[in-house]
Amino acid sequence: MDDISPLILHIDAHLIVIDKPAGLAVHPGPRTPDSLEDHLWSLRQGFVRKPAPVHRLDRDTSGCLILARHRRAHKRLTQLFEAGRIAKTYWAMVDGCPAQDSGVVDAPLFKVSTAEDGWRMVVDDRGKRAVTRWEVLSRGPQSRIAFSPETGRTHQVRVHAAVLGCPIAGDPVYGSGQGPMLLHARALVIPYREGAEPLRVEAPLPPHWPAAG
Repeated sequence: MDDISPLILHIDAHLIVIDKPAGLAVHPGPRTPDSLEDHLWSLRQGFVRKPAPVHRLDRDTSGCLILARHRRAHKRLTQLFEAGRIAKTYWAMVDGCPAQDSGVVDAPLFKVSTAEDGWRMVVDDRGKRAVTRWEVLSRGPQSRIAFSPETGRTHQVRVHAAVLGCPIAGDPVYGSGQGPMLLHARALVIPYREGAEPLRVEAPLPPHWPAAG
């Protein structure tokens, strides 16, 4: 997949939002030599410079990902993320279902590492505050939940789903690891221009997702 321009959900003079497919890492690493960075030239769309990711999604998470088209846009978008002004909504299929229809998980996350298992995030008072609002969209043996993180910690939605007792289906670290991980960055609301209506972008669900119950 050299040309990823069909993945574009929104494009303007400042930013691009793509629908990142599950299985594609944003940045290269020892286990992910092939990454989004290898395909950014196809997203220049008339610009000399290739766009740059402003944030990241886990390799196995699909959906909305923002890329800045120039340096000022990258700085502006980074500031918006740091201020918590970009609203993010994730959809997940989880194993089981909470008793309530909605709620908030407020549980600090701390990174731990062992030689045997590598690193993971755990709920620990030594960690940084992490807050996620959630709402049940459909119930069943596997349920669909919308997660809206108010902070941007690593693996936040994945850990907080497990805190609810309903780990994300297929999560290899915090869940059963059976099948693909079903976590999707469904929507973003980006107040890029002061005084203007925020940009709202939504990514369709991947075709391999089960239908809502």
